[in-house]
Amino acid sequence: MNITRAELETVCGITSKLPQNTQPEFAFSGRSNVGKSSLINSLVNRKALARTSSQPGKTQTINFFHLNDSFYFVDLPGYGYAKVSQELKAKWGKMIERYLKSSPVLKIVFLLVDIRHEPTENDKIMFEWVVHNGFRPVIIATKLDKINRSQKDRQLKIIRSTLGIDKTVKVIPFSAKTKQGTEEIWELMEAEMKLSEGEKHERNCD
Repeated sequence: MNITRAELETVCGITSKLPQNTQPEFAFSGRSNVGKSSLINSLVNRKALARTSSQPGKTQTINFFHLNDSFYFVDLPGYGYAKVSQELKAKWGKMIERYLKSSPVLKIVFLLVDIRHEPTENDKIMFEWVVHNGFRPVIIATKLDKINRSQKDRQLKIIRSTLGIDKTVKVIPFSAKTKQGTEEIWELMEAEMKLSEGEKHERNCD
């Protein structure tokens, strides 16, 4: 998809009121330093729409990016950073859960994991949490360019096994460097947007 307009529209902190958007939302979740900002920037072909940081745990808000005036990317706070207090982690968790439960236009939750490593306990908890809230997460295995090509299938198998997911759950290998996986991610989102447009048309006809 060609992104002609992209802006950070809303930033929500722990006590902020969530926006009542009416256009499709696509959320991105993952532990700190897994590459969420790099993924978002790659998808929209911008260098710094979402700010990357050398300091894990710095993203402490839910950031809503409005794209082409027609849909949103929602960047959720990174989890699992050891230097963040348990109290703050709990508050982030409640904020994320509030969003997952309250957004009527959230279409897909993308859960990012590092392809180089076995998913962490926090990754497993997040996956189960998203499922519990009624979504089937799409797993994005980031940093594909950091491993040898011969390692890919083995690492993907480890991710599936550790998260306890079957073949009906999509796992997309992704590299911000080579852009591999970008097209497949966009295909999923475009299909959801077409479905939303179809449903809107049906309601208008009624």
